[in-house]
Amino acid sequence: MSSLTLGFIPLTDCAALVAAEAKGFFAGEGLDVTLSREASWATIRDKVTVGALDAAHMLAPMALAATAGAGGPVAPMIAPLALAVNGAGVTLSNRLSQALPAGAESLQEIAAGLAAFIGQRRAAGEPPLTFAVVFTYSMHNYALRYWLAEAGVDLDRDVRLVVTPPPRMVEQLRTGQVDGVCVGAPWNTVATRGGLGRVALRTSQFWPGGPDKVLGARAEFADDDRLAPLLRALVRAQAWCDVADNRDELAVLLAQPEYVGAAAEAIRPALGEELIFHREGACVPRLEHAQWFLTQMRRWKQVDGDLDAQALIASVYRPALALEALGTTGLGAPVLGNPAPLFDGTTFDAG
Repeated sequence: MSSLTLGFIPLTDCAALVAAEAKGFFAGEGLDVTLSREASWATIRDKVTVGALDAAHMLAPMALAATAGAGGPVAPMIAPLALAVNGAGVTLSNRLSQALPAGAESLQEIAAGLAAFIGQRRAAGEPPLTFAVVFTYSMHNYALRYWLAEAGVDLDRDVRLVVTPPPRMVEQLRTGQVDGVCVGAPWNTVATRGGLGRVALRTSQFWPGGPDKVLGARAEFADDDRLAPLLRALVRAQAWCDVADNRDELAVLLAQPEYVGAAAEAIRPALGEELIFHREGACVPRLEHAQWFLTQMRRWKQVDGDLDAQALIASVYRPALALEALGTTGLGAPVLGNPAPLFDGTTFDAG
């Protein structure tokens, strides 16, 4: 048996790692895997960088940022597998939700209401609203920024963005430390079931089939003999997670304290309704997704404008590895159509 240590954050989209261990997909590939529940995305990045983790459940933009040296030293990484699409959302506090116009339902209407409320606060000399995101280099940060900026909100002046680990988001809403959070399942559901706010945006609305998490590893892992069996085990687990009859079992499994540690009833809604793990090519890391992330990094001045984006994307995103794993499992190669447009009708924002 070959040993591996894989890191994860307690979120519903770590499901493939958990299912691969619990249902024997790792063992079936001759892998002895230790799953390590980590406290934050920064910890995941740092442990992968120094080799304390062989690979991890990782924010897709984090792999790109680490390779570019954004926010720290250059740490080349690869993303040979997408772990899920969709699944995140923005929950507004009750106080902020009540400030929105009655009947505001669409993403544009809600954002316009927020922009108007923010303008009123600014005119009255009140402090900016505070929103929590899970990490600086994340789909959550970029989706929230894009959504608010499209309504005319000045992200540098009108709001304050803070980084908070996903499991702590609910408590920050409860104590009033933040006015809204952008976080992955199940924590929006936990917050709303606790009466703490309203989900105003889901990333499946913002960008249907949009990216989020990948399997991330140091670049040299691309040549490791353990990578191919790891990918085979994970894509088999992803296919298992997508089967409707398995979702109740999966929710109970993820609810265990060593994994997500939330009630199964809060985990279950995103399974099948929001998160997609394997079907429709969800497990293939798409170059178009990486391209969008790089446009957002440039837009928000996180990377140099003269960065060779195509070279960076090619070094990190490795769809051929995912497709090879699919081919050797007999699951078949997916037909990948063009990405769906974002909620405002554009395919990508050139920033």
